[in-house]
Amino acid sequence: MVPETTPDELASKLDADGETDLTVLDIRDPSSYDEGHVAGAENVPAQRLSAETLDREWGDEVVVACYVGKSSRRVASILDSRLDADVSSLSGGFDAWDGPTESADD
Repeated sequence: MVPETTPDELASKLDADGETDLTVLDIRDPSSYDEGHVAGAENVPAQRLSAETLDREWGDEVVVACYVGKSSRRVASILDSRLDADVSSLSGGFDAWDGPTESADD
């Protein structure tokens, strides 16, 4: 089972400002991502994950975020088995996130 990262833990890691090579992967649909996402997150919707996506460069740590933390656990498990990175799921998903956000309008 893939570990979970709490919103507070993720906020601390993001505040570390470059001390960790962290990728936040938002797997929600593009319109939800555009409305608001964890600041600095990359959007690859779950249904678009492919071998090509998995073969790209990743950070030393990857935190996967979805709506409520359910789909992200499944995707994090897949990534964990294929990447040389510490992979976790954002506990509670974007719904639980109260840290800095960005949107397409920013």
